[in-house]
Amino acid sequence: MGIRLLSPLNVSIQAELPEELFSSMQQFIEAHPSWDQYRLISCALAGFLQQNGVRNREVTRCYLDGMFGRPVGCQPPS
Repeated sequence: MGIRLLSPLNVSIQAELPEELFSSMQQFIEAHPSWDQYRLISCALAGFLQQNGVRNREVTRCYLDGMFGRPVGCQPPS
């Protein structure tokens, strides 16, 4: 997995995914047009971290903002 810093708030991550996971992600995004790959991945990662004991206010903010809107700190790069 490659990680590249884009700004103080965003990093770029390149990762390989199983084809079925990628296909399911595409189907979800097509069925829910208010979501995109950046929002989905950010929200899923923040939710995973919370469920596994990470207690960080910014992670919680990314999760909640991702579920209910597009947060500034978790937006895709422009």
